[in-house]
Amino acid sequence: MTAPDPPRYRLDGQTALITGGTRGIGLAITRAFARAGARVLVNSRKVDAVERTVAEVRGDGGAAEPLAGNVSRPEELAAIADAALSRYGGVDILVNNAGVNPVYGSFTDVTPEAFDKIVAVNIKAPFELTRRLVPGMIERKRGVIINMSSIGAVAPEPGLGVYSVSKAALVSLTKVMAIELGPHGIRANAICPGFIRTDFSAALWKDETIMTHVLERTPLARLGEPNDVAFTALFLASDHAKFCTGGVFLVDGGYRA
Repeated sequence: MTAPDPPRYRLDGQTALITGGTRGIGLAITRAFARAGARVLVNSRKVDAVERTVAEVRGDGGAAEPLAGNVSRPEELAAIADAALSRYGGVDILVNNAGVNPVYGSFTDVTPEAFDKIVAVNIKAPFELTRRLVPGMIERKRGVIINMSSIGAVAPEPGLGVYSVSKAALVSLTKVMAIELGPHGIRANAICPGFIRTDFSAALWKDETIMTHVLERTPLARLGEPNDVAFTALFLASDHAKFCTGGVFLVDGGYRA
């Protein structure tokens, strides 16, 4: 018997919504998915950043549409979901990438307002956006959800306590999604990036003491780059990963090995 050709890392004919898709890891995923043939719905709270990213993707020959809005605000999140459904017929791939960490320090320094903001963006938004968009996936009997967590979900780092708590909750939510949506042909996985060179993590990798500690503990002895995470997301979104669900994929250079 001749073995079937392996599936390609292609997303042709699929629509992907990426929250926080204009910077860092989110931008790298936007570019990677567009180059793999997906129509990318680019989300960020800043309209000018969304329009700039859409123009870049189109200039590179890809397909992209703007979908600006702040996922931490219920009315804006609802508008994002409604637009994805009414304008674009729903999504095949949802990447819950938007995240915040407004406080670096002890969890006792986190105010109730900051705690609520972290929860609103890092946990509630992925829950609510998925809840609104998943009925279309169920109807089509296929879909992919990728939740961007953190290695802090596995073992919290000093100074990132509440952020780590939120990302651990997102891992648990991912497993719930995998269990409940698997029978409908929908896969859900979490990616846990380590120390990635982005503006979001600049306070960490620009600190010489922290960097020395990180590189000494990282077998690959370097920081990650946004594409290291983006290509993992592309794998999980593609048919190469069609038997992967409920997984927690560390992209950390071996930091947690």
